[in-house]
Formats: sequence, structure tokens, C-alpha cells
Amino acid sequence: MSIDPSIREELSGYRQSIDNIDAALVHMLAERFRCTKAVGVLKALHDLPPADPAREEYQIERLRRLAKDAHLDPDFAEKFLNFIIKEVIRHHEDIAADLKD
Repeated sequence: MSIDPSIREELSGYRQSIDNIDAALVHMLAERFRCTKAVGVLKALHDLPPADPAREEYQIERLRRLAKDAHLDPDFAEKFLNFIIKEVIRHHEDIAADLKD
């Protein structure tokens, strides 16, 4: 199947933008996890629980509002944040266990 060169060029432009956004997302997630690791260490040092349900609820509602304002599906945004929260809690539990050893 032959694709019109102008369509191929437009598609390539969109894909380059997507690649750039994906790279930015990876770097932003890395920075976020750097910060949450520091939070995990602080919590472990002061015997605070790895999870903070009130903070998580606040963050989910906040992200849902931001998603709605950005015309992004709030349910998708919530699923994405829930995935991140689960990973953060797992990291916090690992940090606490490591500090007890």
C-alpha cells in the first residue's frame, strides 16, 4: 500500500511529537519517583505508614479535576495515578523493610 508523501510527512511529525512526549514522561516519572523515594525514607525513619489514604484520595480527586480541565478522560487519569500510587507504596514498604534490616 502506497501512502501519499504529504500524509507520510504529517504522520511522521505526529510520531516525532509522541516520541518527544514519551521521553518527557519518562523523565518526569523518574523525578517523581526520586521525590517519593525521599518521602519513603522519611516515613521509614519516623515509623510512619507507607500509605496515606487521605493524601491518595486528595491526589486522585485533584488529578481527576485536572484531567477534566485538560479534556482527558478522568477515569483514565485515575487508573494511571492508582498504578503510580501502588508502585510508590510498594517502594515505601521496601524502604521500610531495608531500614529495619
